[in-house]
Amino acid sequence: MSQPFIDLQHISKSFDGTLVLDDLCLSVKENSFVTLLGPSGCGKTTTLRIIGGFETPDAGRVIFDGEDITRLPPNKRQLNTVFQKYALFPHMSIADNIAFGLRIRRKPKSYIDDKIRYALRLVNLEGFEHRTVDSLSGGQQQRIAIARAIVNEPRVLLLDEPLGALDLKLRQDMQYELIRLKNELGITFIYVTHDQEEALTMSDTIVVMNQGYIQQMGTPEQIYNEPENAFVADFIGESNILDGLMIRDELVEIAGARFACVDKGFGTNRPVDVVIRPEDIDLVKPEEGTLTGVVTHLIFKGVHYEMEVTTPDGFEWLVHSTDLSPVGERVGIRVDPFDIQIMNKPASEDEEAVGVNE
Repeated sequence: MSQPFIDLQHISKSFDGTLVLDDLCLSVKENSFVTLLGPSGCGKTTTLRIIGGFETPDAGRVIFDGEDITRLPPNKRQLNTVFQKYALFPHMSIADNIAFGLRIRRKPKSYIDDKIRYALRLVNLEGFEHRTVDSLSGGQQQRIAIARAIVNEPRVLLLDEPLGALDLKLRQDMQYELIRLKNELGITFIYVTHDQEEALTMSDTIVVMNQGYIQQMGTPEQIYNEPENAFVADFIGESNILDGLMIRDELVEIAGARFACVDKGFGTNRPVDVVIRPEDIDLVKPEEGTLTGVVTHLIFKGVHYEMEVTTPDGFEWLVHSTDLSPVGERVGIRVDPFDIQIMNKPASEDEEAVGVNE
């Protein structure tokens, strides 16, 4: 097995006595698009800053292509960072902004001019050399910040919530631009966001973090379809997370009704967490459902209807469907066994934070 391109080994970091990262281990493959995803304060930006050299870990090592760079300053690392605030120089032209790092490295003028043209073409802003920063839209400023980073030919591009200040349409456009750039440049992207859609859209690998721990790491499909704990299931997309009782292998009881599932190895008559995605619930005639309930809320979302179905135990099931069931209608709830995800209940709050599964 080949060694990882970037390897964070047992990283811990505290600020003012508050532990932000606790014995974090993370390996990144070369030429991958890895997204660190999690709520505010989970440690994702601190992780990025440690990779970039802007923070030094209290413990642990940062290995880059086989070399220990834990104490190496940012300007000596083969990477560049794109920040949410862009950090463009308003008194400089676009060309001067892009060339800033190259001039510090005393590159020849002809080399710099070629690189400026190349970078602007790559971000679809050819002819913008002499424009001012203030004349650009938010999306264009973001592209210039990326252009300034890539002209230095980094082996890794770090992106710290770079699309957070953009409106929804621009943000979606830039997601596709970043995927295109990643494929054309052939470099490693490490991206920080709290936006689940961004992570699912762009990433090869998603690292879900909470309270300084990695909860789960995998492909977007694995993270969405096979969450390893209730936190991941709740954070990635929308979910119904229910208390269940594992009767035996492939049979779980939810709200007094027994549902066939495909999970094994949880024991018998054991309390478990059950995750069911809203789009995986079929609303049928009451007599055809495993459970029955009443539609209590209805919202039209464009591509589907979002409904809440309240069952006799008082739980409100979130349902997404292209078929409308009006408020007040009594319906049956049916779920395919493959769409029921079973997971162990955490034994304590600490175990829940760490994301431990037996």
